[in-house]
Amino acid sequence: VLELWNLRDSTHVVLRGPGGEPEFRVSQGYGLPTGIMGFSDVQVGDSAVYAVFHGRAFRDIMQAAQQGETLPDGGKYLYVFSLRGEPLVRYELDHYVYGISVDERTGTFLATDVNRDEPIWKYNFHGGDRK
Repeated sequence: VLELWNLRDSTHVVLRGPGGEPEFRVSQGYGLPTGIMGFSDVQVGDSAVYAVFHGRAFRDIMQAAQQGETLPDGGKYLYVFSLRGEPLVRYELDHYVYGISVDERTGTFLATDVNRDEPIWKYNFHGGDRK
């Protein structure tokens, strides 16, 4: 879930990604996530909002860990929303990424892939191609 606040007019919009609201169960006073790993890094540009989306179920993450498997860390999708919260486009990336830095002027973004020795990737907005 993302909440966009307009500081000029004090309005806000709530954006729900695939999977909807976060889900938790309480165990011994702790909130344990039971839904999916949702949005991580978010950047607000002059013309749009950009958000990395993971989409992996916490049960799958736990199951892999119990079996000694290491799943890639990060999200494989970049969602783009208008400043009013309307979905514009979803890019499927060729790497799992965490952090992003968007350059709307050049139509590119840099992304960090914590799973690789070469962690910085450059993408074009149009098609998600790595440069």
